Formats: sequence, C-alpha cells, structure tokens
Amino acid sequence: MARARIPDPDGVAGVRAALAAAADGETASRDTTALAVRYLLQLLAEDAPGNSVEVRVPPFGATQAIEGPRHTRGTPPNVVEMNAATWIALATGSRQWADALAAADVSASGSRADLTAVLPVRWQR
Repeated sequence: MARARIPDPDGVAGVRAALAAAADGETASRDTTALAVRYLLQLLAEDAPGNSVEVRVPPFGATQAIEGPRHTRGTPPNVVEMNAATWIALATGSRQWADALAAADVSASGSRADLTAVLPVRWQR
C-alpha cells in the first residue's frame, strides 16, 4: 500500500527543524528526521519521476526516481544509499554530491546512480 503524501507545510517544517538541529551541532529527534527524510524523498520522486534509480536512506525510507529502464525484481541495477544527515544535506543544497561521494558518505552503484542533475530538490514550496 502506498504511503500517504506528506503535506508541504508539514514536510517543510520537518526539514527546517532538522536543518536547525544540524546547524546547532545536534541531531533532530527520530520523528523529525524521519519526516524530513521522507518528505525530501517524496519531492525527489515528484521532481524526477521514474523507476531507474532507487534512493535509500535507511531506516527511514526509499524511493525510485529518474527516467530510464524500469526495475521490477531483485536488487535494482542503480542504487544510491546514504544516512539521513547526508540525504538532508544533499537534498537541501547544504552539501554537494561530489563532496559526499568523495567522502564515501554516499554509496552509488550503476550507470544512472548520479543525482547531481536532480539535487537539490525544491523543498520550499
């Protein structure tokens, strides 16, 4: 069953709270982090629809995005995985894709697993 869409005001509030905590050198609550991660994944899927790349942010969520060949079974050929703090920073533009990749904060496999063209997402709607 599909997860209900997170309303923009709720998602934006979650992202702002997560960013504020990070700016203070703290970690947002698990609920706030989950909300921010899921909202930003939702926006990625809306802004770059498709099924060729699976973006995973364990344990909070995953989505498929980017146009291209559809994946249907087994491990997807194009997978991007990272922790919540890295995803929030990349999705909001606080960090650059190349820097996160060079620091090994992102695991990206497959010929389409480069999110440079779709990051940051438009989260302040």
